[in-house]
Amino acid sequence: MKTITWRDRLRYQFDRSMAAGPIALIGWLAVISLIVIILAGLFLAITGIAPEGGERVSFIEGAWESLMRTMDAGTMGGDAGWSFRGVSLAVTVAGIFVFSALIGVLSSGLDEKLDELRKGRSHVLEKDHTIIFNWSSSIFDIISELVIANQSRRNPRIVIMASKDKVEMEDEIADKIADLGNTRIICRSGDPTDLYDVNIVNPQASRSIIVLSPESDYADSEVIKTVLALVNDPERRKEPYQIAAEIRDAKNAEVARIVGGAELQLVLADELISRIVVSSSRQAGLSAVYTELLDFDGSEIYAVEQPEIVGKSFGNAVMAYDTSTLIGICDTAGIVQLNPPTNRVIVAGERAILIAEDDATIKLRGADFAVDRAAVRHHVHRDPVPERMLLLGWNRRGSIITQELSRYVAPGSELMIAANTPDLHTEVAGIANIKENLTVRCAVLDTTNRTALDALDVPAYDHVLVLGYSDHMAAQPADTATLVTLLQLRKIADAANKHIGIVSEMIDVRNRNLAAVTRADDFVVSNKLVSLMLAQASENELMAQIFGELLDEDGSEIYMRPVTDYIATDGPVNFYTVNLAALIRGEVALGYSRANPVGHDPRNMGGVVVNPVKSDMVTFGPNDRLIILSRN
Repeated sequence: MKTITWRDRLRYQFDRSMAAGPIALIGWLAVISLIVIILAGLFLAITGIAPEGGERVSFIEGAWESLMRTMDAGTMGGDAGWSFRGVSLAVTVAGIFVFSALIGVLSSGLDEKLDELRKGRSHVLEKDHTIIFNWSSSIFDIISELVIANQSRRNPRIVIMASKDKVEMEDEIADKIADLGNTRIICRSGDPTDLYDVNIVNPQASRSIIVLSPESDYADSEVIKTVLALVNDPERRKEPYQIAAEIRDAKNAEVARIVGGAELQLVLADELISRIVVSSSRQAGLSAVYTELLDFDGSEIYAVEQPEIVGKSFGNAVMAYDTSTLIGICDTAGIVQLNPPTNRVIVAGERAILIAEDDATIKLRGADFAVDRAAVRHHVHRDPVPERMLLLGWNRRGSIITQELSRYVAPGSELMIAANTPDLHTEVAGIANIKENLTVRCAVLDTTNRTALDALDVPAYDHVLVLGYSDHMAAQPADTATLVTLLQLRKIADAANKHIGIVSEMIDVRNRNLAAVTRADDFVVSNKLVSLMLAQASENELMAQIFGELLDEDGSEIYMRPVTDYIATDGPVNFYTVNLAALIRGEVALGYSRANPVGHDPRNMGGVVVNPVKSDMVTFGPNDRLIILSRN
């Protein structure tokens, strides 16, 4: 067995210092300088060597003379006597070596630090910041929404970590987002699935965390691994994180929930988009309602304790607000109940779930209100009738849309799927859980070709859905194909002199205004909706649960219903009257939609008004619709 000498130990410590960085090397240089100074001082004191004509020096004086010559080579110029000059020369040469090395170490360390900063590898010192892991086309909408949400906060920060060059990320954000307001963006390059890299962005001090689905073949696995690195970090904070994560495939949701536990809100992107597409296809304008609820630039959903309504029934509490709309309760166990029974009593510790423009506007009305009971209509029952639907285009959400349609339509309904996808027949045949009330057929054809569309007899269908080919094309080419299809449908509708109800999916929000010329009834901008949901979930820990119930067939859902089913339209009424008409049916009125909107519409709401002031008088037209939260 080899004996470890002191030289081996010294060499080992030096090698470790070389690996440790500039600070350790500076320490070693200081040690070497100290050794040289001490040895020179001892040598001068023991030998009695002194400057020519001078007195013998002590150890302290010799060490001081050595220190001066180590720090400044010019000091030895005035030395006299060759013996003293020899010692001074040796000390000076050692000093030159040490200080040359010191300059090299400092220069190298500075270059290394600058390179680290350029590459985005330095640790984040921010606190109370929002972290976004991974990079996708959704990130720009998320940042834009968070900028709006941060307007009332002091020194807000958004920290982004992705496997992408820091400078490239900063340049793309600067190009796509013109105004960041008071929000500062900090980018870091790293692997969001690596525990060390995750800690670079200081999650322990974060306000909220968003985990995007990356643009890769194993996106869900990477998202789950990032969440795992966050919640199982040995050095993590004791307080729970607020994490919002995007999952594409619902099959992976259960694993993600096991990993994230109560700290995680899941946004199932494909299910969210598919359910909104289905709802909007049967009720044009509904996507604008969902966008309004998810957008920070309008009315949004809050969950706050309201001691003033404790002891009231839910129905009475709904009528107690003028500038806010009560839609549900979060009980003391954290369970969300939207549109509970009107006689359900609110107890202490429960949070009210309200729609409001801002949390500062959430307050009870200050004056009494008048309800026009004579304007309230009796409930009108309508039996569902079979529907014929046409789905043009195909992507991975097509199977979910088909399943969802089968849950809503009456028996005898029909769905025709046409897309330019070679494996369409195989994919449609593999769709499970389609209820018997829906018959599904499919055909492979070019959905941008007028002749192929004419062969389908488009005017014979009640609803037309257009999906983008996002599985096989990038966002812009897919939206271009969708636009061509919509233009062809417009020509077909004009030729038949008939209105065709069309709802289209758009991938990039920037193409939304271009598509307005096609006169489609509604557009569902898929990336935008996912971005809005993630941004809201990062600010509101109940958002995923709330929208889970809103989009669940067994929960309370949003419907667009004729205003004439609820109230008379022969005169103006306030929205308290509309609320009363809805509460009689066990529903909540959220707003209304104008059939013929007038005036400028910068937000593309299409006449949709969510959370109107209830005391304002409104005159409805016979074709206007109410936005209703109902279990039926």
